[in-house]
Amino acid sequence: MNEFEPIPTESWLLRIFLGEGDRHEGKPLYEAIVLRARELGMAGATVLRGPMGFGAHSRMHTARLLRLSEDLPIVIEMVDERPKIDRLLEEAGEMLSGGLVTLERVTVVRYRPHEDKTIEP
Repeated sequence: MNEFEPIPTESWLLRIFLGEGDRHEGKPLYEAIVLRARELGMAGATVLRGPMGFGAHSRMHTARLLRLSEDLPIVIEMVDERPKIDRLLEEAGEMLSGGLVTLERVTVVRYRPHEDKTIEP
């Protein structure tokens, strides 16, 4: 898992939009998806937590103090080659009960590990 594998310049960006409260087998859904992406050897994943948003039901989720939500918006972003993205999509699709999933072509300008430090789990 520590081996650096470059990804193609022409790659794909997968975005999964879900709620912070979404669960899979007792743990946060975003965590389950990111851990599975790592097991599949994907190039990387980033989880973004939004302070405000709404989805298909138009229910507002916000971090404002007077209206504290326990289900803030979460976006998971991953860039990799299409076969790896497709494999994760298939598995994540079984975990998702709702949300939004998008896929778009991207051009990778730079992808390499930091040379000055190694971060282990």
